[in-house]
Amino acid sequence: MILLIAHHKGGVGKSTIAVNLAVEFQRRDMDPFILEADPTVHTSTNWARDREEAGGVPVQTLQKTGNLRQTLMDLGERYGVVIVDAPGKDSREMRTAMTTADMLLAPIEPTQPALDVTEQLAKVIEEARDLNPELKVLAVLNRVPTNTFSKAADQAKQYLAEFPEIRLASARLHERNAYKEALAEGLGVVEMRDSKAKNEIQRLAEEILAW
Repeated sequence: MILLIAHHKGGVGKSTIAVNLAVEFQRRDMDPFILEADPTVHTSTNWARDREEAGGVPVQTLQKTGNLRQTLMDLGERYGVVIVDAPGKDSREMRTAMTTADMLLAPIEPTQPALDVTEQLAKVIEEARDLNPELKVLAVLNRVPTNTFSKAADQAKQYLAEFPEIRLASARLHERNAYKEALAEGLGVVEMRDSKAKNEIQRLAEEILAW
């Protein structure tokens, strides 16, 4: 499976989700590989280095920019799941990966600036499906406020319903310190004590695999 994690907006948590899903897929013996395609940010490869230095089970990573199509086709034959950590913008890396990916996972924060770029993403998805009609698109609400009185997630859900080409995951990832701590320590939240964060990642992984 080739899983592209991408969005037109930077800072939405793509790398955090990428490494956490990688650890969960590793736990399931799926032999994950992370392709980091952002030429300016090296969050995933730095995390993988820290993980190996700390004695954790290594997760293979590679930095690659430009046209990713052939690289992904090759990696897809060698690994159980290839996770593409794309740049936080409309890019050649994102567009070429969309031509061969099985699924595009779009992290979306429940804020108006993040939601406003969804229309642009939907247009690119429509264009990509001309070349890859089987491309599945799943959006996941990320950094959802933990305040039970917050209506941000429900309002975002209503907004995203206007884009039928994007399926919204039932799993939601909340704003939790565990995600920041795991990223800094070369871990996944499924390896930590925060049961809520662990359950969120496992539910998201289940949803991805079920579809």
